[in-house]
Amino acid sequence: MKIVFLGDSLTWGGYGGNFVDEVRRLLPDHEIINAGEGGNTVLNLLRRLERDVLSHQPDAVFVMVGGNDAISYSQFKTRSYYRQAQDIENGFVTPEMFETGYRDLLTQLQLAHVMTWVGLEPSEYNQTVTDTLYDYNQRLREVARSMNVPVLDLMSEFNPAHVPERQPLDIGFILTIGKREQTGWNEFEKAQKEGGYSFSFDGLHLTPLSAKKIGARIAQFVQGQTSTN
Repeated sequence: MKIVFLGDSLTWGGYGGNFVDEVRRLLPDHEIINAGEGGNTVLNLLRRLERDVLSHQPDAVFVMVGGNDAISYSQFKTRSYYRQAQDIENGFVTPEMFETGYRDLLTQLQLAHVMTWVGLEPSEYNQTVTDTLYDYNQRLREVARSMNVPVLDLMSEFNPAHVPERQPLDIGFILTIGKREQTGWNEFEKAQKEGGYSFSFDGLHLTPLSAKKIGARIAQFVQGQTSTN
């Protein structure tokens, strides 16, 4: 099967661990295409669906997005980034916009007769982001259920039981990501330990070890789905 992985920086994997590479290693009989892009919200995925997904004529798509949507809505000082870099009007995606956007995305995939699965993203930066993303994920779960789209809940499997209420995210945090990407920074385990994170190194992005674990879980999920179709 030709399977496209559509999502944000977690799917892209260029900053931290790359779970799509692990899925590709574990499922060598499938053609795996990475269509992740850093900073994307569900609205960005909708805009590039034709170019980055449907143009490949895939058999299946695994969609995972929501972290940026939740950050844009709950962390006010990040909105200039989403407005300018991601072209999101007003710089945020409300819960209602997220729900509607995801329904539109899944509808377009179903109309194109593409087998579709969704993943619920984990996040552990602070309790506000986690609570907001949990709400977005629950909305997504209901949308997916109503459309008979299988769901893999990675938030419930990987999020820690307690997330501290750290300082709000701001544009400085996002700029740091950009600088680290450009310089090839890779002190992931050190940052994970210093920050007290469980699966990430900054509350948002996967360590290489966590990416392998999540990739293995997704590969198991995909294998189960493809064996029943």
